[in-house]
Formats: sequence, structure tokens, C-alpha cells
Amino acid sequence: LLDKCPSKRQAKSSESMIFSNKLKSLFLPTPLWINRCLFLLFIALTTTLSLKEALNADTVEMTAHSVSALENLGKTTDKITDPAPHSKPLNYIDCITLGIVEGITEYLPISSTGHLLITNELLGLNSDQPLVRKVDQSNAGTADTYTLKEAAFAYVIIIQAGAILAVVFLYRSTLYNILLGLVGRHPRGRKLGFLILLSFLPAAVIGLALNDWIEQQLGDNLVAIALALFIGALAMLFTENKRARKRQQAKEKANRDRHMLEALDELSYAQALTIGFAQCLALWPGMSRSMVTIIGGYWVGLAPQKAAEYSFLLGLITLSAASAYKVFTDGAALSQTLALKPMLLGCAVAFFSAIYAIRFLVSCLNRYGLAPFALYRIGLAVIILVLFLPKM
Repeated sequence: LLDKCPSKRQAKSSESMIFSNKLKSLFLPTPLWINRCLFLLFIALTTTLSLKEALNADTVEMTAHSVSALENLGKTTDKITDPAPHSKPLNYIDCITLGIVEGITEYLPISSTGHLLITNELLGLNSDQPLVRKVDQSNAGTADTYTLKEAAFAYVIIIQAGAILAVVFLYRSTLYNILLGLVGRHPRGRKLGFLILLSFLPAAVIGLALNDWIEQQLGDNLVAIALALFIGALAMLFTENKRARKRQQAKEKANRDRHMLEALDELSYAQALTIGFAQCLALWPGMSRSMVTIIGGYWVGLAPQKAAEYSFLLGLITLSAASAYKVFTDGAALSQTLALKPMLLGCAVAFFSAIYAIRFLVSCLNRYGLAPFALYRIGLAVIILVLFLPKM
């Protein structure tokens, strides 16, 4: 009789699971063909809206918006005279395009920064056209010109907020356990939170120290990006080949994945620190933060799905810190040069694109491993060198 009458806790858990499944199916339908149709429909809709905005745009109004923005800066900026033809801020086409590229490539091991810099080049945003003059308060109030290239690069960092929210949405139960662990109600969640924080520290220290130098030396160097794509591809093929050999050595199915960790909180603090130092390699544009952290997860014994999950959770804090830092340093100038609505739309586009990209990555890693992404990186590196090297 007791077995046929579940407790209130079990009933509540069952109801919440049913609601969660309904909510998940509402946003992410299970049939693959529906996923693809909705994704293509979403891209078509955003493209149509952007084209409509482009056709209806009034260049005089855009120029007036830029001039009024410059005049409202007051003491912190000076008015720019004799503007170049591309003195307008990012429009809807730019923001939606960058949002799609950011959402798809942020968590795939193919370098989101590299793709976004290439996209900026194709959109004509890698321009030194001055937009405003910002005052550097930390350097005796000296004025510095804020260019279109800097504004586009800063926007690329800020729209990561959409990709961040995608991880929060998909892994909300894991994040909830971490929050419970921080208040002492979930020991495994507490350890996982400490592991992620430890993995974040190397990139936080090294990235903060070398950020300006890296932006100056490698920020928009397409040759360096192509080289990083190629080297990363070789590392992926080597790591995947090594993992495949280990799997073949185990003849019994029960022992096939014995060397792999089954849960993220089974990582040691030394292993978490190893993944953190691996993440520092992503400071080289084109290397891919997702790629180096997934490879780091492979090397410390995580299965492909778990390595990807740890990469997503680590990216949550890393990307949040990078976006917050960019808002702190460039927020005032961005608010004067970029319209708010296109920025928010770009973040929304990045959110939905990232949801599908995350699900695609996990599925692809389980079926094919890292090899398809490595081959893509090699092809992309060749295309970059062929298309852009003659122009440099």
C-alpha cells in the first residue's frame, strides 16, 4: 500500500520534473528536424529584420545621432571634426550578425574570437575611424581616441552575456546545487564551485596582467589567428587519437571508460588547476577557450560530455568576468557610440544561438569526438591565409 502511495516529496519532485520537461520541450523540441527548422527560421527572421532595417535606414539620421552623442559627452569627450564615411555606430545588421557568430562559436572549439574578428573584417568594422575622445582618468586625465575598431571589439566581449545566459538556462540545476553548496546544504555542489573558482584563477591573474599587451600585439592579427587555429587543430587530433587508443585497449565493455571520471566533483584540486592553466592558452586569439579547456578535461580524465560541461561552467565565470571588465573600462564610451536596442538584440540572438550550439557540441563529442572540429579549424586557417594575407 505504501509503495502505491508516493510521499509528498516524491510527488512534488515528479511534478517539477514534468514541468521541467515541458519547459525544455517548449524551447528545445526533441525531434531533430524540428530543431533544424526552428534554427533556420530564427536565422531567416533575424536576417529579414536586419535587411529591413538596412533598407529603411536614414544615413542623415544616423550621422545626426553620432553628432548629438558626441556633443552630449561634455567634458569627457571632444567633438570629432571631418568624420570619415564610416563614422556611424554599429547598426542592426552588424549586431545581429555578430550575435549569431558569437552564439554559435563561443562554446564550440573553433575560436569565437577568431570568427568574430574575421566577421568584423568582412563587415568593415576594423576601421581606425575615431568616434569619440575618452579621457583616461587613471593617466592624469589624458585624452585617447576611441575608434570604431575598439568599439566593435568591446561589443564582441559584451554580447557574450547572451551566451552566458544560455549556460545558466541549460545548466540551472547544476548551478542551483553549487549555490546550495555555498550555504552549506550541498557538499558536492560546494566542492564543484571551489573547483571552478580554482580553474578560473590562473586566467584571471595572467589575463589581467597581459590583456593590454595581447590586444596590441595579437588583437586583430589574422595571421596569428590562423596559426592558432592550425596549432589547436593539431592538438585536438593528437588528444583525440590518444583517447581513442585508450578506449581500444580495454576489451571488456564494463571497463571501457573505467579511466574516466563520472562526475565533475570527482576532480582533484590539482586537476582543476591544470584545466585553469590550460585555459590561459586561450588568451592567444584563435586558440579557443572552449577547445583548450575541453582538451584539459580530456587529459585529467573527464569523459567528452563531462569535459564539455566543465568547460561551459568554467566559461560562465570567465566570460562574465571578461564582460564586466570591458563594461568597466569601455562602458562610458560604448554608451555614447552604440545604440542600446541593437546591443540588446545582439545579446538575444547570441542567447538562442548558443543554446543550439551547446546541444550540438555535446551530441557531436559523444558521437565523433574532436576530429570534425579539428578539420574545420584547419580549413578555416587556410581560408584566412588565402583571403586576407594578400591584402596585408
